[in-house]
Amino acid sequence: MSFDEEWATLVARASEQGGVRTQPNSAGPGGDGGRHDLSTSQDELGAIGHDAYVLFGRLRKDGDIARESSDTASVTLKNADFTLGEELGLTIGVWNSQLKTLLQSCAHISNHLDYSAKSYARQDKEIEARMRHRDGSAMSVSEIERYYR
Repeated sequence: MSFDEEWATLVARASEQGGVRTQPNSAGPGGDGGRHDLSTSQDELGAIGHDAYVLFGRLRKDGDIARESSDTASVTLKNADFTLGEELGLTIGVWNSQLKTLLQSCAHISNHLDYSAKSYARQDKEIEARMRHRDGSAMSVSEIERYYR
């Protein structure tokens, strides 16, 4: 099955299930009749960032829970000349590496979304300030329209 066929199947399945927020209906500009493929609100960004932060905290705490006993078991098995001890040590090393990668990813997502939400709010305030006259009154539609010509 090609990527395009698989993607079309997934889009159709998502449409049938309803409640889908993104609408990946086209590839490229203008092919979707002017609709946007993806939109989100600052509240949604904040919620996702918070979830990533919570996941980071839980992974940091719970992901390392068996390290000490596993290290002890690995050393004990190695000292008793069991090959399993060295293999367990390698497994622990891979687990720790994967855990660190996942922790970094969660932290990156959380930090990026927090930054994005704050940045968008700041940009909104700047745009709003530019769209007002010195006396605080809003620009007229005709004044705004000049920016688009």
